[in-house]
Amino acid sequence: MEMLIDIRQASKVFPQGKRTVPVLQQLDFTVTRGEFVALEGRSGSGKSTLLSVIGLLDRFSSGEYWLAGQNVQRLSGRAQSSLRNREIGWIFQNFNLLTDMTVAENIMLPLRYLEQVKRSSYRNRVEQVLAQVELSDHYHAYPEQLSGGQQQRVAIARALVSEPSLLLADEPTGNLDSESSDIVFDLLRQQHQQGSTILLVTHDSLLAARADRRLWLHDGRFVPAAPVTAPPTTQHTNGSQPSIPV
Repeated sequence: MEMLIDIRQASKVFPQGKRTVPVLQQLDFTVTRGEFVALEGRSGSGKSTLLSVIGLLDRFSSGEYWLAGQNVQRLSGRAQSSLRNREIGWIFQNFNLLTDMTVAENIMLPLRYLEQVKRSSYRNRVEQVLAQVELSDHYHAYPEQLSGGQQQRVAIARALVSEPSLLLADEPTGNLDSESSDIVFDLLRQQHQQGSTILLVTHDSLLAARADRRLWLHDGRFVPAAPVTAPPTTQHTNGSQPSIPV
């Protein structure tokens, strides 16, 4: 299988006064083309930072990162932007749709940064991805006229319109009800079946279990399984603690 993401001994630190705070530590991480990987971890574990670096919105402080055969750490900012526009589609928890633009205009935005895509093909591409997310009749609508689930489907269409090789989904169901979450996940699964590589960050263990592979981050490191936290105890009226079955 062809390697799409190859991260070697990578770390990320943030300055805090006169010292630095480690956020990601000595990570080794690979994703082959066509995989569907779920990334889990508690708040503060480093998930969002890792996704930002993989998505070329930030850089590792040390180590190597190869994306689509290119050594990202050695690329200029401009070259990274070009690579991001070609290879990556982003799906955010808060949709990040521009309220003063129509659905179609929001979806067209990534195409403006792809010189190889002719303007004459914009409408056709938008119509194709709107059909994929079953929102063809909302071409001229504005985001505020849509439900949360519909807005996330527009965000998915925007991520797909540039035909990226990698989809990064950062808590895409975090603001949705269970029915809308299932619809959004099914759309991601359909894209995976069509050959897309997907990296999903989620707190939803049920959704994560439906991915091909699950990874857990804990204090900036990958761990074999989700860290176990003892459940809170309930004080009995007589002051004793409840027994824990073994």
